[in-house]
Amino acid sequence: MIKPRFNQGPAPWPQDGTGPRFCSSAMVAIGLDPTEAGEWSWEDQAANGGLSCWDGVKNKQAQKYMKSMKLGDLCFFYHSGPKARRVVGVVSVTREWYTSSSAKDDNEGAVDVRAVGEMRRPVDLKEMKGDDGFKGFALFKQPRLSVVPVPANIWDRLCEIGGGFEEEPKEGAEGGDQLQD
Repeated sequence: MIKPRFNQGPAPWPQDGTGPRFCSSAMVAIGLDPTEAGEWSWEDQAANGGLSCWDGVKNKQAQKYMKSMKLGDLCFFYHSGPKARRVVGVVSVTREWYTSSSAKDDNEGAVDVRAVGEMRRPVDLKEMKGDDGFKGFALFKQPRLSVVPVPANIWDRLCEIGGGFEEEPKEGAEGGDQLQD
């Protein structure tokens, strides 16, 4: 199982090794990266060498978390749709925050990520809510926020419940680990 690297610079969370990683509805960058399965699925993410641009995040707090992501940070890929609210995989940041050419204004940006591996068993939101190991998880406090930090203890618990994740083959996409903007 891969242990994520923690950010080293100033960040909106404690820098004592306790977090975070991110989680987004679609993903979690050592965080959580949320997506709706019908909009952007794990299968979509795993295609194209596993490389994709994570954009379209408009909430200022979620953008703040994305801006703090560093190369190599791991994120959970989280389906946030009405039928499937669960962590299904792990991605790694391959390009830090940048302003995308498709951005409508300077406040919009993106982070490029690559699929690291699919969870051996998806972890449903209901299951997380029923487990005391997830007390205080930001996903429960702000469920509509598309990116939330994932503290080390919650990352470890998610990996434990989900049986870890299977690493994807390293078939690098043409042109490296960044998408052309």
